Amino acid sequence: MSAGTAAVDPWAVHRPGARDVGLMAVAVVGISFSGPLTALVTTSFLAIAFWRNAAGAALLVPVLLGRERGTLTGLRPRDLTTSVVAGLFLAAHFAAWLPSLSMTTVAASTALVTTTPIWTALAARVSGVQLPVQVWTGLALAVVGAALIAGVDVAVSLEALAGDGLALLGAICAAGYMLAGARARTRLATSAYSVVCYSTCAVVLAVAALVTTTPLAGFSARDWWLIAAITVCAQILGHTLLNLVLSTVGPTVVGLAVLLEVPGALLVALVLLQQTPPLLALPGLAAVVTGVALVVRAGRPPTPVEPVT
Repeated sequence: MSAGTAAVDPWAVHRPGARDVGLMAVAVVGISFSGPLTALVTTSFLAIAFWRNAAGAALLVPVLLGRERGTLTGLRPRDLTTSVVAGLFLAAHFAAWLPSLSMTTVAASTALVTTTPIWTALAARVSGVQLPVQVWTGLALAVVGAALIAGVDVAVSLEALAGDGLALLGAICAAGYMLAGARARTRLATSAYSVVCYSTCAVVLAVAALVTTTPLAGFSARDWWLIAAITVCAQILGHTLLNLVLSTVGPTVVGLAVLLEVPGALLVALVLLQQTPPLLALPGLAAVVTGVALVVRAGRPPTPVEPVT
């Protein structure tokens, strides 16, 4: 494989196999619990983001040093650089998106932050990856569907406009996280990539908490249990399983899988919080599912040689 091909392939859209579909389904269920569980926690969003990343990295260290220890053979420090970059993008995503939730409407923030797959597709196209029209159609349909589910309402003020901008920046940073992750996964096992990425993100968030004097401890037992549940559901079953399939389906398909969190969280919130879904939830759900199906069907079959996992 030439250097040019290696630079493009990790960002291409690949049709997921049965194993990838199963892993992404579990991941979507996991991340769908993130929003509703976070809404139940009384501490700051920054503290939640720090602990889910720090604990997620710690939980994966035994896997890395045990079952996947052999994958560390021959690795050089520079091989970890892209994982560090992914962690910086992930921290920037949290730093931009979480404040937007209190500056603009939650609906608008959610709709804007779910534009992530659009940005991954644009980056892939600029890098030379040819994407069929069907992919762009599916992406647009899925994002519109997510906006319908979120029930976007427009708040006109300078603060709301700034919040919208932060949510959009959060989506772009999330795209950077996925794109860097796809590159990193061509060299690293899932556990190695995730440990470095999550640890980097946690360190940056800890510094942010220090600067903003946000407490990272002293919570109630209930909040600690909820943070533990968020870590297991959203970080381990969610992000880590998506990291596992990044190398075979590409960041755009993973971004679309994350988009399914919107209807998923809607169902979880209905059960846990008794929150009534918006009027446009059903047509929005149909649009998301149809859009995802269009992109998946348009993707080329994955290559038979799979990177280390």
